[in-house]
Amino acid sequence: MPNKLVPLSEPFPPDIAEILENYPRQDGHLLALFRTFANSRRFLSKGVPNLLDRDSPLPLRLREIVILRTTANRNCEYEWGVHVTIFAMKARLGDAQIHATHQPSICRSLWSETEATLIEAIDQLCRDGMMSGKTLVQFETDWTAEQQLEILALCGTYNTVSFVANVARLENEPFAAKFPTRSAG
Repeated sequence: MPNKLVPLSEPFPPDIAEILENYPRQDGHLLALFRTFANSRRFLSKGVPNLLDRDSPLPLRLREIVILRTTANRNCEYEWGVHVTIFAMKARLGDAQIHATHQPSICRSLWSETEATLIEAIDQLCRDGMMSGKTLVQFETDWTAEQQLEILALCGTYNTVSFVANVARLENEPFAAKFPTRSAG
């Protein structure tokens, strides 16, 4: 039988259980994603840095825009839905903005100019691994070096998270939002 990435179930080995104690829970439930990380003690402890702490140089709203757009670009409904459900309201994202994070093109009228340019930068990073000259100039103008690194780290981290969730074919958490229908374009 091939090795498959699947969420582990309790009881966890003691070393894994100890690490999982530091992972967040939703209503006491340990997310399937984190239980999938538990297939590797090393990955569980080092693979995905926790960038959702209060020390971030970015406000919650901007962090969530990066996460939602990155996970949408990677077609990761699992993680997109978790973040919409848990963080979107706290991040003051409206329904139209949440919907727009999953659309193929940017509806600039829904965002501030800085947010729209950030989404464009994320799209370019996800597509090309770099930003065009104009986007890069604006990225460097809008964000401090510390914020730039945080945005890049979030984008990279949520690419990894999306890859894990998609390869493991994780079903959405029961509480999580589902992708809206994509419009043409």
